[in-house]
Amino acid sequence: MKEAASLKAKTVAGNIRKVRDVRNYTQDYLAAKLGISQNAYSKIELGYSKITLERLFTISTILEIEVMQLLDADSTDFIQTLTRH
Repeated sequence: MKEAASLKAKTVAGNIRKVRDVRNYTQDYLAAKLGISQNAYSKIELGYSKITLERLFTISTILEIEVMQLLDADSTDFIQTLTRH
């Protein structure tokens, strides 16, 4: 169970990074919007820091994406769609 949760957290962190890259946002930009340091934000994307539900919703709002799309392990199709727009 713990391994599944860890894998899910890494998936979410990876999806956040992919969408941030597609949106051409820097880590500094998201960190500033969240009111945290760039280093703290980097730890979120690397999966080193746990993301609270509130922070996940805030990140999804900044990235203009639904939370469920960040949670989806197979969001590759969605991210590819983002790159086309």
